[in-house]
Amino acid sequence: MQKTFLGSDLVKQKDKQKAQKKAVMPISWRVLKVLLGIIVGLVVWNLPSTAFGIDNLTVIEQRVIALFCFATIMWITEGIPSWATSVAIIVILLFTASDNSLSLFRLNIDDNPQFGTLMSSRKIMACFADPVIMLFIGGFMLAFAATKAGLDIKLAKALLKPFGTKSENVLLGFILVTGVFSMFLSNTATAAMMLTFLTPVIKSLPANGKGRLALALAIPVGANLGGIATPIGTPPNAIAIKFLNDPEGMNMNIGFGDWMTIMLPLTLVLLVISWIVIRFLFPFTQKQIELKIEESPERVLKPWQEIVVYVTFGLTVLLWMSDKWTHVDANVVAMLPVGVFCVTRIITKYDLAEINWCILWMVAGGFALGLALQDSGLAKHLVASIPFNEWPPVLMIIGSGLICYLLANFISHTATANLLIPILALAGMSAAQNLEPFGGVSTLLIGVALGSSLSMVLPISTPPNALAHSTGFIEQKDMIKVGVIMGVIGLTLGYVVLVFAGKSGLI
Repeated sequence: MQKTFLGSDLVKQKDKQKAQKKAVMPISWRVLKVLLGIIVGLVVWNLPSTAFGIDNLTVIEQRVIALFCFATIMWITEGIPSWATSVAIIVILLFTASDNSLSLFRLNIDDNPQFGTLMSSRKIMACFADPVIMLFIGGFMLAFAATKAGLDIKLAKALLKPFGTKSENVLLGFILVTGVFSMFLSNTATAAMMLTFLTPVIKSLPANGKGRLALALAIPVGANLGGIATPIGTPPNAIAIKFLNDPEGMNMNIGFGDWMTIMLPLTLVLLVISWIVIRFLFPFTQKQIELKIEESPERVLKPWQEIVVYVTFGLTVLLWMSDKWTHVDANVVAMLPVGVFCVTRIITKYDLAEINWCILWMVAGGFALGLALQDSGLAKHLVASIPFNEWPPVLMIIGSGLICYLLANFISHTATANLLIPILALAGMSAAQNLEPFGGVSTLLIGVALGSSLSMVLPISTPPNALAHSTGFIEQKDMIKVGVIMGVIGLTLGYVVLVFAGKSGLI
């Protein structure tokens, strides 16, 4: 996917740096991380069932707990890539806990009433093709086509033009435009593209001024915050939607338009606040900036194909925002650009090879873990054994958001959501009545997704941060300043909005 976008050289450079860093890391250290996960998983797998303090814990449920421990350690330490951990979850479930598992793992199943219920292998494998996965594929297709048609550059030029040449206004322009792009496109791709636009602008500023730093920070901050606005803006949003809309769970039927009604105004406010924060911390010494964004002279698509891209892009976004009137959900709408662009050869087999399957597989693994918690019966036992209803609802809501915020600064945002949301979904359903005064279960789960998007303290926190840091203009201490301030403001304001929206029945 990366080579399709402008600025892909920055992405490739960052990937090369990561590969070099891993090459320097001693193999023994990586092996130790993997062994830690395996050993902990095996110990939990083989412990006496009474060690967990859960009445009537079955063999299958204990295996799910062991797998959860293994996945947590692998996601945090990255002994193996995060997406590989997600794939491992699905494979292990299929071979050890499904109705098609190896006979070795089904010994004495008829003679042991505490063995538990084997899960459907079809359901486990279906996680790879969950409707939410299709939603992301549709988003990737839009990103490919927009770049091929030059729509991204045209939009950037058109959107930045109203901000004039005053330095502070140009800064606001970059933050807002980056935020708008990341609402619908990959945050990483958006950051790479906008950093390319930024290069000639930065060159026009004094080398010893803070203006360069301000503009370089505008890109990751805009990309991270922009993803809050839509269900497809960032994977944690989609994971939260998955559990909130589950027909067999909460079945809240939160649509694309419902999400945007609440989260778009919040996002725009946060983007403006980030502009004020960055402008205050890193003031410009040069008051005027001349914008020069050149379009590529090379034409990738035919004129009629470009028209198809424009129309399909606009229609897809329109259908996403009006799903309550059309009664066509966002997952189905996402298949529109897939069908149109493939049939018209705007998207080719070479483009398909560039899809970021790592993200899709990571999300699928999280869904599989959630499925295992539910279908194994472990979910009911967890709810019955942990007194969630006795917990103060404020502590449950704010505590989960803070835990997500802290954890997502060090590991993948998607991995963090995969770890927390399935458990919190169970907690939320059991404590739904206590949560009502604070906006209900939606405040709990969406708050976690919000916390992940606000986690941008370190260069490793998000790909946009890493890309911006690779420019050499940003030091880690500067990123920490902005990240901490926006984290505190974002979580505070976000929870106020979520509580209001939940109590008002808006979401």
